[in-house]
Amino acid sequence: MYLTPEVKQQIFAEYGNSATDTGSAESQVALFTHRIKHLTEHLKKNKKDLATKRSLINLVGKRRKMLEYLKREDIERYRAIIKQLGLRK
Repeated sequence: MYLTPEVKQQIFAEYGNSATDTGSAESQVALFTHRIKHLTEHLKKNKKDLATKRSLINLVGKRRKMLEYLKREDIERYRAIIKQLGLRK
């Protein structure tokens, strides 16, 4: 399994306020980004895996909505998480 509880805690500790901060927008965007990168690598090897492709598209949509929310509510937090994750917005 690629996403163990330890990996999740590490992501939440790095991008959220604490290791148990699972609800903040920054930590959720970071988790979505981690999952998107993993699924993208999987799809490079397995081009015909349509179920994974569909879940990847759903994750990208969720991340986009979360980033739009963050941009609308607090532009500084939005800019910080975009820069930290290396996203191109």
